Amino acid sequence: MEQTKGKSGLSAHAQNDASEKDGRGIPENVSAETHAYRNFAGKIGRTMVQSKPDWPSRPEAPAGAPNIVVILCDDVGYSDFGCFGSEIPTPNIDRLAEQGLRYTNFHVMPMCSPTRAALLTGRNSHAAGVGWVAHADPGFPGYAMELPEDVTTIPETLRAQGYATYMVGKWHLCKDFDHTETASRASWPVQRGFDRFYGFLEAFSNYHHPPTLMVDNSEVAPERYPDGYYLTDDLTDRAVSMIRSSKASDSSKPVFLYFAHPAVHAPLHAKPEDIERYRGSYERGWDAVRTARFQKQIELGVIAADTKLPPRNSEPGDDVKPWDELTADEKRLFARYMEVYAAMVGTIDESVGRIRQTFEELGEWDDTLVILTSDNGASREGQVLGTTQYFDALRMFYDKKTTDSINRDLAALDVIGGPTSMPHYPRGWGMASNTPFRLYKGNTHAGGHRVPMVISWPARFRDMAGEMRSQYVHVTDLYPTLLDLTGAHDLQARHGNPVRALSGTSFGETVFRGEAAHAHISQYYELSGHRGYYEEGWEIVSRHTPMTQFTDDEFELYNLAVDPTETTDLAKAEPDRVHRLARAWERAAWDNQVFPLDEGSGIRKFQRSDYELRYEAPVRLVPGTPTLARYRSLKLVDQRSFEIEIDLDFKPGDRGTLVAHGQQGGGYSIYIDNDEVHYLHNGYGDTTDVNGGAIPAGRRHIVISATAKSATELDIAILVDGERRGEKRGLAMLIGQALFQGIDVGIDRRSPVCWERFSSDGTFGFTGKLRSVTYRPGAHAPGLGPERLEQLRKLAERFD
Repeated sequence: MEQTKGKSGLSAHAQNDASEKDGRGIPENVSAETHAYRNFAGKIGRTMVQSKPDWPSRPEAPAGAPNIVVILCDDVGYSDFGCFGSEIPTPNIDRLAEQGLRYTNFHVMPMCSPTRAALLTGRNSHAAGVGWVAHADPGFPGYAMELPEDVTTIPETLRAQGYATYMVGKWHLCKDFDHTETASRASWPVQRGFDRFYGFLEAFSNYHHPPTLMVDNSEVAPERYPDGYYLTDDLTDRAVSMIRSSKASDSSKPVFLYFAHPAVHAPLHAKPEDIERYRGSYERGWDAVRTARFQKQIELGVIAADTKLPPRNSEPGDDVKPWDELTADEKRLFARYMEVYAAMVGTIDESVGRIRQTFEELGEWDDTLVILTSDNGASREGQVLGTTQYFDALRMFYDKKTTDSINRDLAALDVIGGPTSMPHYPRGWGMASNTPFRLYKGNTHAGGHRVPMVISWPARFRDMAGEMRSQYVHVTDLYPTLLDLTGAHDLQARHGNPVRALSGTSFGETVFRGEAAHAHISQYYELSGHRGYYEEGWEIVSRHTPMTQFTDDEFELYNLAVDPTETTDLAKAEPDRVHRLARAWERAAWDNQVFPLDEGSGIRKFQRSDYELRYEAPVRLVPGTPTLARYRSLKLVDQRSFEIEIDLDFKPGDRGTLVAHGQQGGGYSIYIDNDEVHYLHNGYGDTTDVNGGAIPAGRRHIVISATAKSATELDIAILVDGERRGEKRGLAMLIGQALFQGIDVGIDRRSPVCWERFSSDGTFGFTGKLRSVTYRPGAHAPGLGPERLEQLRKLAERFD
């Protein structure tokens, strides 16, 4: 029977169905399980003309919301900017301070990753899972070395409220083993709220030849950087491009830019013309520079006139010699390091000026809120003498050994700061950078966490321009303050789940009223067993000795209201106050996942998840494979025996790199030249070339057999088709980040293992037919296998 149709053209049956629609015009018999049209606010008919459209709203920023730029410098000390006492010209930063505010009592965490976590999440660093630098994950919530699911970030919050969110620079908030192509990206920048990212995931970089760079979620590092490349300039170019592109696309959409400068973290690299500007500027030495900066700080009003300059740092392992007691060679060398450092500070200032100029060109500078600070105090990692080989200094630093590198470093004096060097200054300059505070990055004394902070917003701060604020402010306060100043609101859930409460408190009221109190009146500190607790002008702080008891007796006590530079320890005079503050530290530590404390046994380094064992599996690499990730590459050879097998078809005249691993500060390569095979070992700048002799034509198997004799020594042998051709004993074991760049097959990309070869042949790609390179990891060095962890546990139990 034929169905009749109404005027609508629908069958009578369909019209009856349509009459059974709910208020949105959706038939009641639509299956709920399909979720069809769920949450649609318009009306649905069978045709467009019978339906009413509706479009989901998109996030819109609050009315008058400014652009926001957060600039986080790396290892910049309290006195390193002109507006905080430095002799280094920083006109752009000083201009920010003149037109904005300086917070002179601003505190961060004593190390980079913890500060970054606290800044971006508004939670204390351990509560955000990052209680130490984001490397070793020993298996505890406060040291997971990645941001957890139950904390929000500034970019996540601002993006949900209509901001475009961009980041350039250093991330350092995910585990080492998650820096690989197949890794979880859950704690990478784009997954934590940034629309775009350009930079690197690691702790630091080479400024002339970065080992890797990322665009969003992918590596983009070229095979070779152009002559004159400099990382700070590249990052600034990208930041400018992001801003311009965003504003051209939608000028009404405010921008949030997080510029995480790698500068001035070692290696100290700068452009030749910038270094030249400072030649001869530091021959007077760190004592004179420190005194001059202290006097300028008083003149500027950054510190009170009655502030005491503490004596030179004298604690064993952190002590600094008087400049006048150094030899002439030491003075000449040490002054050169500081010339390069000053040039790096200058590049930050130039970058700040370019960011400002970009917003001015767009007519939006007045409506741009800028916050500039540092992630911790200046570093002592260069130890007593400084170094032209940073990875060697790190090895000595963490192994608690010393080395006399003066003659080696003097020979490299003219190239310090250039691409053939990996320098860091002696810790005497770190002391000067932290003027007027004691100790360094890594310490819970003020030198580790009291840093410069400038905040500017021309349209809102004109009446307060140039003023200073002395209220105690902590890095966790930046998140709620940005919400407060911009009218944004915090997210109460992430991925549908509730989030942890913020640790920080807005200091917005202090911006507009200099006499206003700030509600953040107490704060714990902890890093590597060093502890501290601040409460309403009083502070307890410890410089913990590894493998000693954590007791109240190690705490010093200071009345910061009258002694901000920690010169007079009142612990013995006021034991009750020490005990009360120590109990407050204990409560805060439990509340923020600080436990378990690192007793200094080394368990943190060796205690790793079984998940990581996959990175110790053998791997076969073929030509054309991108650079293997640093951590995956490291686990194949790190303090262990290993074998590298190279399968190739050789004909006379073929030459080039077969495999390369590492860079100028440490690495090795296997190459063929003049029809002979070579193993080249760069042991922290000390190069050894082992000749394995002539290669017959045809298909050949070359094997490098490496035997770990100890934690610091390696023997290698070259075999060609099973015939032993050459060997070398007692080569330096390349530890940890010394192998800063991963494995390359058939080429030596970016930072070369051997600069001389790079100068003559560039990336020295192999001209013949290379079939594959296979890595087979072997036994760990004696005493460093799985049994080592058990030994450390027993040692720690005896201590406990």
